Amino acid sequence: MSETPGDPDGRDQPSREEWLEAALEAERETGVHETTERAARAHVLVRLVRMSLGTIVLLAGLVAMIGPGPGLLLIAAGLAILARDVAWAERLLERVTRRLPTDAEGRIPRSTIATMVVAALAFTAFALWWTLR
Repeated sequence: MSETPGDPDGRDQPSREEWLEAALEAERETGVHETTERAARAHVLVRLVRMSLGTIVLLAGLVAMIGPGPGLLLIAAGLAILARDVAWAERLLERVTRRLPTDAEGRIPRSTIATMVVAALAFTAFALWWTLR
């Protein structure tokens, strides 16, 4: 086997097929056990889409923390999406939800959500008006 310049072990990078087989094997070992390879492939795709969406919502929440918007709510939503597939997101979600304003039953009141969304829209509209005037 010939050594490649950036590879100290002399191994080639894993091929697409090797990555796919590793993903399918991990899918078979974790969570719901699919009975067919087709089901495992579909679940890998669903998991990748869910993790991508969760990451986007989480990043939007981080941006909203420094700008206008319901940052903690978006962060909590992004972590809730990620928590289905990633253990660290579930642990972090517990810490974030303790910081959210909740009622006696532990839920976020709709009035709080509505106020945060209206405030975010108002600040965004003002910022756009100020920029475009």
